[in-house]
Amino acid sequence: MFQKLEGIEKKYDDLTQKISDPAIIAAQNEWKTYMKEHADLEPIVLKYREYKKVQAQLEEAKEMLSDPELKDLAEIELLEAKEKLPKLEEELKILLIPKDPDDDKDIICEIRAGTGGDEAALFAGTLFRMYSMYSERKHWKLEILNENETGLGGYKEISFMITGKGAYSRLKYESGTHRVQRVPDTESSGRIHTSAATVAVLPVVEDVEIEINPADIKMDVFRASGAGGQHINKTSSAVRLTHIPTGIIAECQTERSQFQNREYAMKLLKSRLYEIEKEKQDKELEDSRRSQVGSGDRSEKIRTYNYPQGRITDHRIGMSIFQMDNFLNGDIDELIDNLAAAANADKLRSEDEN
Repeated sequence: MFQKLEGIEKKYDDLTQKISDPAIIAAQNEWKTYMKEHADLEPIVLKYREYKKVQAQLEEAKEMLSDPELKDLAEIELLEAKEKLPKLEEELKILLIPKDPDDDKDIICEIRAGTGGDEAALFAGTLFRMYSMYSERKHWKLEILNENETGLGGYKEISFMITGKGAYSRLKYESGTHRVQRVPDTESSGRIHTSAATVAVLPVVEDVEIEINPADIKMDVFRASGAGGQHINKTSSAVRLTHIPTGIIAECQTERSQFQNREYAMKLLKSRLYEIEKEKQDKELEDSRRSQVGSGDRSEKIRTYNYPQGRITDHRIGMSIFQMDNFLNGDIDELIDNLAAAANADKLRSEDEN
């Protein structure tokens, strides 16, 4: 590990010189590439330098032990260094875990009502509100791409794009089946109903990452419509794209411009195709296994929202939170932090096994 860290530090120093070179600064694309690489390595290098500093303090304290006048001070410094070093080593191991290349990307999120009829559609609306409020807390931008509302204020399905630093790194753990247990307003006997909604979180991909042959796309235009079939506008601005080889369909009808709707529908289509390709590659990699946390399997029941008990339980890590109102108002960072920690621990175990 330390040999690898030495190599990283050397590379970081080399990049520091490059990003200060006027000739490279003038070549903006090259400079941006080096700047990103430099920024990615910086947390590792700073933590490694902190480790080396504490290691030097440890050696210095050992030498001071032979001096009667400094012995008491040396013992204190020795104890402090011995406590710090294992923690710093563990932090370095986590920093060395290969970063998910999609972590810095924006996302497209799709929520679909599952089993449970109108109650499932209302729950899909609750989840959308939760992610909307979380986005506000993070100062991210949210744009609705497509929605199919029900008369009661829920959604049969809704897709939206979130633009913001690290959006995918935080929300990728939300993919899967979310189950709700509560008493519907229409239930006179007070019986608890169980319903579900599925969430898919897809990274927004660049054109260079996935290419689509224009001949493989069929485009249909139609009039955008809202709940109850009322037309949002009188022109055929809504766009439906069909990828003929896979049959995947992407729609967008929230913008007034057909061009904008086509642009957003294309982003959604590319993200879906990218996710399929990514899953295919993951299955082909025999030497590595996907983390059980954040595997993104939509058929997997990942979380239960139990209203009578005011409890949210994430089944992947066995964690329960008893602050239902706060959670549904977008205060979900505590759970995401624990999911990320569990994913890192799983990756560390996998690295050790290999």
